[in-house]
Amino acid sequence: MDWLLAPIDSTRAHDVGVLMSWHGRTMVAAWVFLIPVGVLLARFFKVLPGQDWPRRLDSKVWWIGHLGLQQVGALLTLVGLLLILLETRGGAGAVSHWLPGYFVVLACLILIAAGWLRGSKGGPTDPAPDGSLSGDHYDMTTRRRVFEYVHKITGYLVLAVAAIAIFTGLWHANAARWMWLVIALWWIFLIALFVILQRRGLSLDTYQAIWGPDDAHPGNRLKPIGWGVKRR
Repeated sequence: MDWLLAPIDSTRAHDVGVLMSWHGRTMVAAWVFLIPVGVLLARFFKVLPGQDWPRRLDSKVWWIGHLGLQQVGALLTLVGLLLILLETRGGAGAVSHWLPGYFVVLACLILIAAGWLRGSKGGPTDPAPDGSLSGDHYDMTTRRRVFEYVHKITGYLVLAVAAIAIFTGLWHANAARWMWLVIALWWIFLIALFVILQRRGLSLDTYQAIWGPDDAHPGNRLKPIGWGVKRR
């Protein structure tokens, strides 16, 4: 127990202020737990076990979970940014931590803006007031395709950079060994779960999950966007 509670570097003290400690807690909560789980929900749970797809389409469980977790994670990120700015009085701190850290904040803002600008849905589940099925998502317009690429590339990239920011933050705070172990084991679990679900072919294309596999839907005649995304 003493070994677990001791800081990772025995030559330095683990002495951080209140603001810095809460900065770490908010960022860990957001980028270690909430946001990665939200990504897994969006990638692998668009069709739920026992849903009887494609007879039952457009489950909202993944969407509600993904949106809720990412929104809370984004809010915690902004709170964490404010806390560290107050703590350092605008100073930069260690470059190996603040550089990936600010990238994470910037990418988070880009993802929020992209979400607002993704366009309309359309299709049989969300027709226009005049009954038309036209919509950016249903028609897979250029606007929607740009959103898909920006959202997915930025989303996965920022997770990798967030891992760098988290571990450099732990090092500079000289965090206790148990913190390193918990975070590392949790991420190993998430990566293993990702590999298992991917091999089972559960990364179904959003378009098909919502509207089914019929080629009458225009988006099904296009190549799915994203690495490892499956079509049935």
